[in-house]
Amino acid sequence: MFGLPKASIGFFLVAMVCAIALPMLAFVALLLAQLQINERSALESRTEREAQSLATGINRTLQEMSTTLKLLVTSPELDRGDLEAFHNRAQAALRTGSLYVILVDENGQQLLNTRVPYGSDLGKTSNLAALQSAVESGRTEASDVFLGMTSGKWVFNVTLPLPEELADKGAALILTKNADELSRLMSPEGLPEGWSAAILDSAGYVVAATDNPGISRENPFDDALLPQFTRFRGVVYDVLGADDNMVGYARLLGWDWTAIVWGPVATAQASILTTWQMLIFGGTSLLAIALAAAIFLARQLRLSIQGIADMAEHVGRGEVVSPQATQIRELDRVAEALSVASFDRSQAEDQIRLMLREMAHRTKNLLAVLQAMINQSARNAETVEDLESAISQRITALGKSTDLLAAKEIAGVPIRRVIDSHLSTFVADADHLEISGEDFRLRAESVQNLGLVLHELSTNAVKYGALSRPEGRVRISWEIHNVDSDAPRLVLTWHERGGPPVTEPKHKGFGTQIMERHAAWTFGGKVDVAYGAEGLTWTLDAPLRAFVEEPPALANAG
Repeated sequence: MFGLPKASIGFFLVAMVCAIALPMLAFVALLLAQLQINERSALESRTEREAQSLATGINRTLQEMSTTLKLLVTSPELDRGDLEAFHNRAQAALRTGSLYVILVDENGQQLLNTRVPYGSDLGKTSNLAALQSAVESGRTEASDVFLGMTSGKWVFNVTLPLPEELADKGAALILTKNADELSRLMSPEGLPEGWSAAILDSAGYVVAATDNPGISRENPFDDALLPQFTRFRGVVYDVLGADDNMVGYARLLGWDWTAIVWGPVATAQASILTTWQMLIFGGTSLLAIALAAAIFLARQLRLSIQGIADMAEHVGRGEVVSPQATQIRELDRVAEALSVASFDRSQAEDQIRLMLREMAHRTKNLLAVLQAMINQSARNAETVEDLESAISQRITALGKSTDLLAAKEIAGVPIRRVIDSHLSTFVADADHLEISGEDFRLRAESVQNLGLVLHELSTNAVKYGALSRPEGRVRISWEIHNVDSDAPRLVLTWHERGGPPVTEPKHKGFGTQIMERHAAWTFGGKVDVAYGAEGLTWTLDAPLRAFVEEPPALANAG
């Protein structure tokens, strides 16, 4: 199996553009060849869908009118026969729309009509046939379009027969609406140029239509059209005596109305053909633009990748590099990752050097601690056996403190236990150490950092401070400030008394740097050191979040 030959980024981008665009252009050419066969079927489907969409919208309006009638029938004013109150209530409820309520008896006599004030002289309803049909069927029906006597406008009714318990109040409740209001709901935006849409009632008259000067409500739309609507929806031809006209129709579900969309087939076909021709022209133009863009992008990629490669070489040499900005987000992320990696590598190397210095310093301190421990034990021991036992116990305590930190590193260690573990090695008598503060659990990283600081403070106290004398004392205390705020702080104090007078050292060694700079940096706080006549006072003020994962439940710590 042979692999692809090596080539530039530009070559592969241009090849990718051609591999995508050329098959698309070939497919478009195939579609054009099949266009004459498929376009009529597509136009039929589109016309049928437009008619169905129109029918759905008008059906929703009729259903809303039916729902409104059902709500009005439950009116307490109508139930108790207070027609004037019912008239006012219905008129107020329908004030914002173009709907009007009519209450009629079995003879069609209007009992009230919200188009006019209550008590006005009213005749019979203009469409008795629709009233009789609804009363006989016992269901809500929509009437044909007719010229209203009260309004003087073309209207239609939705009639709801009253239930038996309201028969003494009237025969039916009618919601009437101006037919022109439906025309506003019919948007011609989805129709081809020169096409129209209309709603036909059960007799074939136009209830509403889009703007078309050839449409009139005086006569049926087309006497030969309705008999051709044999299905729930479909497409027929030869409307209005024109062989080139196509009609898509859809009946309204639950009503005797039909939505139609019609127009000349030639106009719709010409529009489709023009669209495909523009697609061919646009596809060719886009191919040329895509090739030019591929060449431009290849150059940008080449420059960006070369910059990333240069960064990688510097990182390989151990240098810290800043991220290089490119025009590509993904490459920017690579550059940022390389920059972070270079910084992490530098930090890791610095940490290794710090650990080596700390190891050497710890070894020296450990020897000094052992020496001080032996001297202190020797002053208090009366026999060789006592001296041997004291030294053995303190060496064992030193090992236990290390084991404790290692065992509790993942779950964290209570702060009091950390202090006890480190100070037990240096303090021979518990009376020499005072600890105060509510206990809580430190996270693993804080255990290590605080242990390092306590080790240096303890070593310094044994060498030069209060623990270098039998009467010396050390007090460790802490308090949490601003507990109820979003940023509580921990104040930790190391106070020595009973020791020799101390003065600020002229040269600050590695141990002093750990006590001051390392503590302030690792905990993100402030360290204050006071050198007094009775001994050293060391204070750390840092955010509580530097010590714990979340605010501690101090009462449950331990």
